[in-house]
Amino acid sequence: MTTTFITGANKGLGHETARRLVALGHTVIVGARDTERGAEAADALGARFVRIDVTDEASVAAAAADVAAHEGVLDVLINNAGVHGPHGDPSDLTGADALGVFDVNVFGVVRTTTAFLPLLRRSSDPVIVNVSSGMGSLAITHDPSRIESSVVAPLYTASKAALTMLTTQYAKGLKDMRVNAADPGYTATDLNGHTGPQTVTEGTDAIVRLATEGPGAGSGRFIDRDGPLDPS
Repeated sequence: MTTTFITGANKGLGHETARRLVALGHTVIVGARDTERGAEAADALGARFVRIDVTDEASVAAAAADVAAHEGVLDVLINNAGVHGPHGDPSDLTGADALGVFDVNVFGVVRTTTAFLPLLRRSSDPVIVNVSSGMGSLAITHDPSRIESSVVAPLYTASKAALTMLTTQYAKGLKDMRVNAADPGYTATDLNGHTGPQTVTEGTDAIVRLATEGPGAGSGRFIDRDGPLDPS
């Protein structure tokens, strides 16, 4: 049985990923910062809740310790927690704005990955899936045929570009596991005021694919629901 931990799993893409993986037979651990909402989501899904605030070292360490005590091993880590940050005219952006977005979208992934690596290394087929975005791709955001080219979200896009690069570097450095990035695409979630044309089920296709591939599927990839993407 595959044990999967998902950050930011009380709603949106994380919640739908959890639902789909539970249906596929995974033991799913719903990670969320809000204890009440996280516990409610886990109960409804038939999963287990573990509180985690990816911006807090102590919280991340406590979450890893909880999984170590209960499951003892982790097969799949899905780094899904993310924030959008300011959008539009960047004239008034501050360093504090940037730190806030990167603290969740990039630094939070580093904290969580480092804390859970010992548990992943107990698995016979360890997998890390980072939920990135085509918004972090120079090629995609400069393509006028793509909706991503019309959006101005300086800190979100920069953080997702950093996350995709971080993914490729982890893949090169962690030879004993698969590390890949997923682009959900423009999906209707709280992050965009439910304006995306895709459903959350469609938005989780790439995440679920990467979480359920077998050994030898490859590492260091960036995919959406239709296949490989250019991360540049």
